[in-house]
Amino acid sequence: MRVNEVMRSEPEWVSPDITVQEAAQKLRDLEIGCLPVGENDRLVGMVTDRDIACRAVADGHDPKKTKVRAIMSKGIVYCFDDEDIDDVAQVLEQKHIHRLVVLNRKKRMVGLLSLREIAQKCPHDLTGEVLDAVSRPIH
Repeated sequence: MRVNEVMRSEPEWVSPDITVQEAAQKLRDLEIGCLPVGENDRLVGMVTDRDIACRAVADGHDPKKTKVRAIMSKGIVYCFDDEDIDDVAQVLEQKHIHRLVVLNRKKRMVGLLSLREIAQKCPHDLTGEVLDAVSRPIH
């Protein structure tokens, strides 16, 4: 099974220049936990509900003035849409992450892959294995 058979296509993404409040509203409205951040048609980061809580709110930043650029996660792990889902599941396990941005071979974002999609569309043994691995504390 390939990533493009499992991923969520046409993901939303935001500019790094929107405010944290706007990003939080978008996360709420779309009922999701992360948004890829793009600039000049390239992926530059990811903003998650955890980034907002830990890097903005906990540090006392004003969400109406603080830009996503200041709190987003950088160095995003991604996969390609034509990769085998078993190989990508190993990346999730090794990195202890719950979601990946999916790029095509031209490095354009084409989707998102999360544990949710894996759980819904992949064999249960793969789902259980990945969930167990990403849920373990990192030592």
